[in-house]
Amino acid sequence: MKVLFPREADNLYLLPILKGLGTYIPGLHKIASKGTGGTISARYCYSVWLRHLVLAQKHGLSIQPEVVAELGPGDSLGIGLAALLSGADRYYALDIVKHALADKNMEIFDELAELFKRREMIPGEDEFPRIKPYLDSYEFPDHILTEERLEGALRPSRIEAIRKALLDRKNRCCCGTQIAYFAPWYAADIIKEGSVDMVYSQAVLEHVDDLLGTYKALYSWLRDGGFMSHQIDFKDHGTAGEWNGHWTYSDAIWRLIRGKRPYLLNRHPHSRHIRFIKECGFDIVYDSKVKSDSRISIGDLSSRFSDISKEDLTTSGAFIQAVKR
Repeated sequence: MKVLFPREADNLYLLPILKGLGTYIPGLHKIASKGTGGTISARYCYSVWLRHLVLAQKHGLSIQPEVVAELGPGDSLGIGLAALLSGADRYYALDIVKHALADKNMEIFDELAELFKRREMIPGEDEFPRIKPYLDSYEFPDHILTEERLEGALRPSRIEAIRKALLDRKNRCCCGTQIAYFAPWYAADIIKEGSVDMVYSQAVLEHVDDLLGTYKALYSWLRDGGFMSHQIDFKDHGTAGEWNGHWTYSDAIWRLIRGKRPYLLNRHPHSRHIRFIKECGFDIVYDSKVKSDSRISIGDLSSRFSDISKEDLTTSGAFIQAVKR
């Protein structure tokens, strides 16, 4: 029996279209724009940051980045605060829409500090089954965050300096610790060229409209030998009946589904990310794909995605680390 998919001739796509149209209604749009989830939890932020750090060490990348930048921090700056508590000196947060909640940031910072002081295990798949990438071990990475390193990173005067910088981000600098939050950001020159050691994101790059331009910006910000670390989710995010059904929509239908949202999905598959990364001058050092069964075939895809391979069709996520040469 043939599986039905959301085509223009079917009515299966009506609900996501209605949701898109609803974004033009002020009250409904405001309700639909509430937060992003995830980074509202200190343990989530702690887990995400340490996963990126552990895999950076595993693949020969810097484990002591002094300047870090994050795309799409979401409801808090928690992942970047975890980076600062690990020893980073500067943190740049860049978002399309201002989500980060000032009061929540301080609460999460205090909780994160306690997690590092206790050398807490990395919260794993049992607590956060949807967080990728998975690790072989969730033990606290004391081979990376040594006693000496943490003693310096967590000294009371430094924690107080970060707290002051967090309270007054307008000055963006306090006692050598810098926090800068840009929302919205659009221009690559918002960060000085060649000044960043590490750029990372967690389930964000599937949302940016100008994907190639974004990778070019990341390349510009990074110093030679700097690296980027990204978890990317290629699934439909609830816009279709199948996890990869968003690739069956025409551009016209997709515009209706997106509506007035400032972002939704760029719908680029894994292979396009890889091509853009290489075009920008990065060397990929790690590309771990999440595979999922597909109930749709190449013939079900819209013409816009006629170049999607069978490999793309079953790749629902990826963790990619790449270095600037």
